[in-house]
Amino acid sequence: MKRSVSDVLCSKMASSLYGVLFAVGLCAPVYCVAPANAPSEYTHPSFTKSTPTSQAYSLNTDFAFHLYRRLVLETPSQNVFFSPMSVSTSLAMLSLGAHSFTKTQILQGLGFNLTHTPESAIHRGFQRLVHSLTVPSKNLILQMGSALFVKKELQLQANFLRNVQRLYEAEVFSTDFSNPSIAQEKINSHVEKKTQGKVVDIIQGLDLLTAMVLVNHIFFKAKWEKPFYPEYTRKSFPFLVGNQATVHVPMMHQKEQFAFGVDAELNCFVLQMDYRGDAVAFFVLPGKGKMRQLEQTLSARTLRKWSHSLQKRWIEVFIPKFSISASYNLETILPKMGIQNAFDENADFSGITKRDSLQVSKATHKAVLDVSEEGTEAAAATATKFIVRSKDGPSYFTVSFNRTFLMMITNKAVDSIFFLGKVENPTKP
Repeated sequence: MKRSVSDVLCSKMASSLYGVLFAVGLCAPVYCVAPANAPSEYTHPSFTKSTPTSQAYSLNTDFAFHLYRRLVLETPSQNVFFSPMSVSTSLAMLSLGAHSFTKTQILQGLGFNLTHTPESAIHRGFQRLVHSLTVPSKNLILQMGSALFVKKELQLQANFLRNVQRLYEAEVFSTDFSNPSIAQEKINSHVEKKTQGKVVDIIQGLDLLTAMVLVNHIFFKAKWEKPFYPEYTRKSFPFLVGNQATVHVPMMHQKEQFAFGVDAELNCFVLQMDYRGDAVAFFVLPGKGKMRQLEQTLSARTLRKWSHSLQKRWIEVFIPKFSISASYNLETILPKMGIQNAFDENADFSGITKRDSLQVSKATHKAVLDVSEEGTEAAAATATKFIVRSKDGPSYFTVSFNRTFLMMITNKAVDSIFFLGKVENPTKP
């Protein structure tokens, strides 16, 4: 909730009430290759399934589906795309400076039961995740980072500043918010650079009450382990939008062995396509009229079931070539998920600064996704891996993603969802 200047001056005579804005900028262009000079090793810290830290990842997956269902309600019949990992990391980092009910609501809103999972374990889990994403790979780029843009006059608590830098590897920038347009340009330029130009103008309408902007960005570039051959992409293929409308999209096509399964309980097809490296994409196609049933039952257990039950078989697959983006004002959505105090006059962020009263005035999330055959740099080198099999070849199952489907990008090593979305209309950017 954002209040007027007069309201602030009347209700807070001894201290000022400033807005804390956190923004999430991310990009997942699923088609490019890593630079040729990237280091050859990509290692993850080991994750033991029984530790509180690893349990945090399962809860984070449930948060992903909880937020997804809320976004579907807020934007019916539209594409949905976001990074649950980026949102949850921003909230967890914000909780470092929260006290009392503000802290409890944030962590419980993320799905954590503080009697079973100590707060220290939650932050250790995010610390290990953030660290794992800073290790380069020759096969993919998956980078997540955070930045705090702090009003010059705002004196941060030493403990908060130390923890956001130590646990979340956040960058901290002193910022002059007395000129909102210049501050806005500085923040937007930082996010645009970190997402290689994909996420632009994430911050809009800064005002004089802004005291701090927290930004989390995640950038993903990868190439398919079994890429599509561009010459086999059909330039115009019908895609059903809703119950009757049809649009035409470029449709990628290949016959190959993929992990695939039919979930009879949820009435859907599940296709797993691996990227080079540890990243995995799940494409989920529900039966006609069954999307809502599928959405209501998605959980960490569902994803684990798919991961363990899919079997490799010959598949003829049709997947649209598309680019979509989405923006969300989370300050109107998160309170409906139990995270309320952070956005109103009851906010307690005294762990950030004691001199001034802070509340979150705006929480912006913007996501961009590109799905294509592969990076142009690799097209010639990998085209020979595509083989068109004759009618006498092995039998195969045909699955065509020619109507609304779900897409998830996960990581084998940390068992968490980086990106989650629903493609309702692939022609809408």
